[in-house]
Amino acid sequence: MTNSATQKPNIVVGAQWGDEGKGKLVDLLATHHSTVARYNGGANAGHTIVHGGKKFALNLLPSGIIQPECQNLIGNGVVLHIPKLLDEIESLKKNGVDPAGKLFISDRCHLLFDFHQIIDGMTENNLGKDQIGTTKKGIGPCYASKMTRNNLRVGDFRYWKHFEINLRRLCQSLQKKYSFDYDVDAEIEKYQKYRDIIAPMIVDGVEWIHNKMSEGKSILLEGANAVMLDIDFGTYPFVTSSSPCAGGACTGLGIPPSKIGEVYGVVKAYCTRVGAGPFPTELHDELDDTLRDSGHEYGTTTGRPRRCGWLDLTQVKYSHRINDFHSICLTKLDCLNVLDEIKLGVGYKFQGESLSTMPSNLETLAHVEVEYETFPGFKGTDISKCRKFEELPDSAQKYVLRIEEVLGVPVQWIGVGPEREAIIERKG
Repeated sequence: MTNSATQKPNIVVGAQWGDEGKGKLVDLLATHHSTVARYNGGANAGHTIVHGGKKFALNLLPSGIIQPECQNLIGNGVVLHIPKLLDEIESLKKNGVDPAGKLFISDRCHLLFDFHQIIDGMTENNLGKDQIGTTKKGIGPCYASKMTRNNLRVGDFRYWKHFEINLRRLCQSLQKKYSFDYDVDAEIEKYQKYRDIIAPMIVDGVEWIHNKMSEGKSILLEGANAVMLDIDFGTYPFVTSSSPCAGGACTGLGIPPSKIGEVYGVVKAYCTRVGAGPFPTELHDELDDTLRDSGHEYGTTTGRPRRCGWLDLTQVKYSHRINDFHSICLTKLDCLNVLDEIKLGVGYKFQGESLSTMPSNLETLAHVEVEYETFPGFKGTDISKCRKFEELPDSAQKYVLRIEEVLGVPVQWIGVGPEREAIIERKG
């Protein structure tokens, strides 16, 4: 991990379908960075951090908020549901963490209202058996309001009369389109109170982050969701409505590409997915349940059981192509200690022909034949106390080295347990 003299920000990106353990790496790296900025998504993302024996489930707050001296920014690429944000802040306070003076919100950040969540649920339910698997947190409808240029932003709080008129107009317009009951007067009253609470946190996000860069601060940029949920590069339409890729940090914070430092890809030692959509290495037998139980694979935000499968390196190579990972953080290696053998997806075939990359067509992707390599497991071996690569079982070492070889990217960190210190950092 390096920063040049100009302190180019580094980025943490989820390299699969989310739930890779990005929060753990951000929490670790935040001890070496004075600033953490979140650049996309909303309360649909869940980052779990275990610190001091306590578990913190964050949805909107940047993961650096747990660090005493770390300043945190919610960037313009995020859609902000203020009631959820305030709930998270109160939860932190009850657990001995006070975000006061450490949390800032870009004035260009779009506001997500309760009626966006209502629309999200209605739209998903109307799809019947063809549901996408949305969290129903209002993310898509809020981004839709943003893209149709009639939404409200945090900076609009400065002119309350303008805010009230436009919130009423937005709500009434959506009511005509979707036919739902809503007390807009009560919403306006709530947001008048919210305005006073968050006013001290509001900043010009672009100026704020550039000032930190000019001051030589070490900065870490945090994406929500993951590459395969990207609106452009993911398995569309089973995706989110923003860009979790490294490029999303530029548009979600106002940082030019030339100012970006290193990009770290977070990869789980197996693969999971929540909701619908193709999943080439998915397991459909008792191993699915075994991995889910071992890794506690239930959504941080929704509680839904995650679909589980083998690590798919064709998919991760595709993510690397888009993001150019400097190094990889391999998480949850410890969860594989319930298996007699471990499979690793290293290639795709379609109709007998090898594919050079992950196909964009979902019908093709749904029918690829995955080429696997099989490794002996390390069943029953507790690796949670390992702090050096050489302390891992031989079979686990071979698994990690093969991942490096296929990807052509070094595995710099290896997660061996849920606690912050349960990680191996490999130098060089």
